[in-house]
Amino acid sequence: MAPPNSGDFVSSYAERKSRFMKWLGKLFKSGSNRGGARGGVVGRAHPQLLGEENVVWSAPARSVDDRSRTGKERGDAIALTMAEDWKQPSGCSRETNDQDLARSLQDTPNSPSFPSYGTTQYCPRNLSLCSGCQRDIGNGNYLGCMGKYFHPECFCCRSCRYPITETEFSLSGKDPYHKSCFKELTHPKCEVCHQFIPTNAAGLIEYRCHPFWSQKYCPSHEHDNTARCCSCERLESRDVRYYSLEDGRSLCLECMESAIMDTGDCQPLYHDIRDYYEGMHMKLDQQIPMLLVQRQALNEAIFGEKNGYHHMPETRGLCLSEEQTVTSIQKRPRIGGHRLVGMRTEPQKLTRKCEVTAILVLYGLPRLLTGAILAHELMHGWLRLKGYRNLDPEVEEGICQALSYMWLESELPGSKGMPSTSTSTSAASSSSSSSSSKKGGKSQVEKRLGEFFMYQIAHDATPAYGEGFRSANAAVSKYGLRSTLSHISLTGNFPL
Repeated sequence: MAPPNSGDFVSSYAERKSRFMKWLGKLFKSGSNRGGARGGVVGRAHPQLLGEENVVWSAPARSVDDRSRTGKERGDAIALTMAEDWKQPSGCSRETNDQDLARSLQDTPNSPSFPSYGTTQYCPRNLSLCSGCQRDIGNGNYLGCMGKYFHPECFCCRSCRYPITETEFSLSGKDPYHKSCFKELTHPKCEVCHQFIPTNAAGLIEYRCHPFWSQKYCPSHEHDNTARCCSCERLESRDVRYYSLEDGRSLCLECMESAIMDTGDCQPLYHDIRDYYEGMHMKLDQQIPMLLVQRQALNEAIFGEKNGYHHMPETRGLCLSEEQTVTSIQKRPRIGGHRLVGMRTEPQKLTRKCEVTAILVLYGLPRLLTGAILAHELMHGWLRLKGYRNLDPEVEEGICQALSYMWLESELPGSKGMPSTSTSTSAASSSSSSSSSKKGGKSQVEKRLGEFFMYQIAHDATPAYGEGFRSANAAVSKYGLRSTLSHISLTGNFPL
């Protein structure tokens, strides 16, 4: 078949184009009238020129929702397709039937009316202002969210204040956030490793939280050898180093500030607590030796005792009644890096001169905790020296915990949220306040530690130490310490 004559092609192309332009003009005229009603855009039509063929195509109206915007995109696609058809060179033209083209336009779903725009653009009142900068949106792009409209650069994250450019974002109330910023604000972070706490197998965020310090951490840190302070129980975070004691325990920086390291350093505190007992008319007539010891020496002494009830999992003090040889700390260790080294110890033979041989306390604990342990063990000594025999563990440990708590209470007047043993005598309070004044005021860190030690006593879950303290505290609060001790001496139980 012979190729078409060049002149015939031009003629048919021009004729076709003329017919199409007439049909298109009628279509735009009717479509513009309908579009004005549907699109809600009022104003003159401003032609926009596409391509080199100077074909007139009305620009789509600004869409109010995603469906209209989809129609706009389809309309532009049809316009560009026809412009490309008209620009096809000879031999590459595609046959297009006018009826088919009309049918394709009419069958386009969600086909928008295409009111034109140009230098002047009119928007509905609710679209005219950006909700971010309160300026006219104009002819540029915009974003719609929560029934409001924004310039793209004005739709910003509530947290970092930078524009949100991602296709997905988080919403809290009426405030938008980057997903990463929202996670940073709401997803709990581990206070040990400083990472987001992972979800468990059920897809839930699971973490541990200390009941007093509110330290949140991943459950895995309970088993991955993360150091825990032997005094305050807080875990070591990745950006803070704890001190390592020679007996394997760890001590945080705050507890280290007031830690007592050897027997000589502890003697002034020991005498202060003896004075506290004397101020409550509970003077100890015997001079009971007091030694600071390492963990191993304390455990060996516990093993050598025939009687006694010991706090598990770790005992930090002991009222010794048997004759033993105990290794005590004579010279405090020095700091070497993050370790305490150079401690000097000395074995000491303890002979029994009365019902109490000695009081042993674990070294390296803060002053207030060391004092609370001494107050507890001295009460054991007082009971034995005064002839209190064969008491139930709940009664003996409970009243000893009550004296420990009362001493802490005298050191921290006005402690909030703690049960009070307010019936302690004024003589004891004045004695404690005079000894405290010699030491000077306590720092906020030490006060907070003291409140934690009181919390430990008040919330102990063990029958002997926990339930015993709560029963003793109730009796002392109701009847007073002297009446409670008299009742225990007669009946072996707390008064009801």
